[in-house]
Amino acid sequence: MGSQSDWKTMQEAAAILEQFDAQHEVKIISAHRTPNRLTNFAETAHEEGFDVIIAGAGGAAHLPGMLAAHTHLPVLGVPIESAALKGMDSLLSIVQMPAGVPVGTLAIGVPGAKNAALLALQILALTDLSLAEKMIDWRTKQSADVAETPS
Repeated sequence: MGSQSDWKTMQEAAAILEQFDAQHEVKIISAHRTPNRLTNFAETAHEEGFDVIIAGAGGAAHLPGMLAAHTHLPVLGVPIESAALKGMDSLLSIVQMPAGVPVGTLAIGVPGAKNAALLALQILALTDLSLAEKMIDWRTKQSADVAETPS
């Protein structure tokens, strides 16, 4: 995430990853204030064992795109809701990437953080049968928990 203030949103992604016992790390990497940290992380992420990167950022929200520019790993971008523009600035910064530097962009705020974690898990489940089974069970339970009639 781009700053400490993003944790309020991004902790929702971490909670889902923990629910599935998915190994993950949480880091603050600012595209603007810590560019060397960003470059070092992105360029070594694969060697360090990362398979997918979830990047939450607000405001100018350059973190997901800059990570994507420095790694071949999938990058999932979460626009953080801001007071000024309600996250629309972040959404547009993350979604409007030039051809050849893709960032999978999720919804603004908590729904985006949760879906980023679920999408990352789905990507990982492509090569992890145990995780795939957990995802199928989770989806089945999610469907079963929806009432058929109002109470």
